[in-house]
Amino acid sequence: MTRKISVKRKLHSAVIKALMYISAALTLSCIVFIIVCVAVRGVGNISADLLLSSPSYISDKIGILPDILNTVYIIIATLIIVLPLGVGAAVYLTEYAKSKRIARIIEYTAQTLSGIPSVIFGLVGMLLFCDFFGMKTSLIAGALTLVIMNLPTVMQTTRESLKSVPQSYREGAFALGAGKWRVIRTVVLPCCVDGIVTGCILCVGRIIGESAALLFTAGFAHKVNGMIDGLTSPGATLTVALYVYAKEEGEFGIAYAIAAILIILTSLINLCASLITGRKKG
Repeated sequence: MTRKISVKRKLHSAVIKALMYISAALTLSCIVFIIVCVAVRGVGNISADLLLSSPSYISDKIGILPDILNTVYIIIATLIIVLPLGVGAAVYLTEYAKSKRIARIIEYTAQTLSGIPSVIFGLVGMLLFCDFFGMKTSLIAGALTLVIMNLPTVMQTTRESLKSVPQSYREGAFALGAGKWRVIRTVVLPCCVDGIVTGCILCVGRIIGESAALLFTAGFAHKVNGMIDGLTSPGATLTVALYVYAKEEGEFGIAYAIAAILIILTSLINLCASLITGRKKG
């Protein structure tokens, strides 16, 4: 009887292991297929002229410099707003909130926000920022929409980092006569900088890859502007430009080139996040 049970367990373990290997192989195959497909069709279309010039509808010239700049502008604007809000909320929930019920409600709300489809954020951003606040279609309206989308990510990564700081560090600082805010500023936050940076990098990755929300709020314009003028004007980021060139203009070579650039940027961002997380664990 015992032998039969042992054989069944071994068979069950072998089946589960085989299924896991098959799942991992299928996942890896899909990733490799996408990367190879985009690289083969897109890398050859990347050139200095494409990266450093603006589109001209008179000469049918195509350039993605405005889209690159718009992506940089919207990343900077989003991070400037979302980092203080996310880190501040995490510090309040972890260090100051006395009511666990309120903390759970806020945490549940943040988790709910992280699961809402981005197109819904785009519709809300269009109605709230573009129409109600009169910002019209602009990069700043898109940035504020992305702030709402990325706030849960920054909050969660910062909270986990704050929780990982040993309580003895706080107690030692209190024993030396430091106040609450001084302990947080000089002891707790420096110990969780890696987690904040990781959240920032993950936030940048989501901003780069977002298109649905920006279609409703940031617009499609391909025009080079300074940062201040650019934030108050409509503009296409790289992901929106990819959609426009592929869907509206039929320029699939340019679309694949932008896709290759986005894959490279996303890979670098994920690599940086992995290195920071690994260093933190080490």
